[in-house]
Amino acid sequence: MTADAALAGGTATVRTGARLSPAGGVELLGADVSRPLSGGLASSIRQALLDHHVVVIRDQALSKQQQFDFTLNFGEIEDHVARHSDARYAIVHSVTNLDRDGNPTDALETRGNYFWHTDKSYHAVPSLMTMLHAVELPPAGGDTQFANMVLAYRALPEAMKARLGGLRAVHSWEASRRQSGSTPASAAEKRERPPVSHPIVRTHPETGDKAFYIGNHAATVDGLSESDGKALLAELLAHATRPEFIYTHHWRSGDLVMWDNRALLHRALANYEMGRHRRVLHRTVVRGTAPY
Repeated sequence: MTADAALAGGTATVRTGARLSPAGGVELLGADVSRPLSGGLASSIRQALLDHHVVVIRDQALSKQQQFDFTLNFGEIEDHVARHSDARYAIVHSVTNLDRDGNPTDALETRGNYFWHTDKSYHAVPSLMTMLHAVELPPAGGDTQFANMVLAYRALPEAMKARLGGLRAVHSWEASRRQSGSTPASAAEKRERPPVSHPIVRTHPETGDKAFYIGNHAATVDGLSESDGKALLAELLAHATRPEFIYTHHWRSGDLVMWDNRALLHRALANYEMGRHRRVLHRTVVRGTAPY
């Protein structure tokens, strides 16, 4: 899809803007996704996601129910590791810097969002797409970065590509929490989410592109010693997160950002006064398919 193209099934005012960075990202302008989508518009949004990996829909004011309904256009919605008391909205949950009393804090129990990762890769069938809707933002900062794993893989020397062929990494919820300095996983969480193995280089099921599948959830490499596996994963992550592969999203109030977990790593930046300003985003996640 080219920039400034009208989207099929929408109105003449619904269009894509310029690509947001060489590494990816595109704006969708003039849309109101609080209402039911036409089939053509939903299809065009899906194509924009494949073309640009990150789609930014500006100026939305969505209830949790409206975000839930919009997300269903793209597949089955996943639940989340954390427990929720509200069964109706358990899978439209808040990503915040708030403590149990609702106050901003920099002493977070879970810090994995601030490390490069791809959502739910510790599942045997991990996530296809994630959406975040900006509800409350700090006056500056609180950005989210995306690293394009397709571009990063293409830039590898052929010898390294050959070395990686067939290698698989072990992704672990428990190890991810340990590596990020978060509160340790509970016994129940460890039982529900045992370690899984995925190819280090996966094939995108819709585009056929090869992409790294690594990040903070990846703990070790099958067939290598723990130290050698960690060293290889660290080397690949350093390559994959070079500046030329990164799009940094500077949030605006009302932004709805959706991204393709099959092609990207992402992380939040703690580049604001976390103990002073509130940052609240509503999150939905679409189930994907097993990587191959």
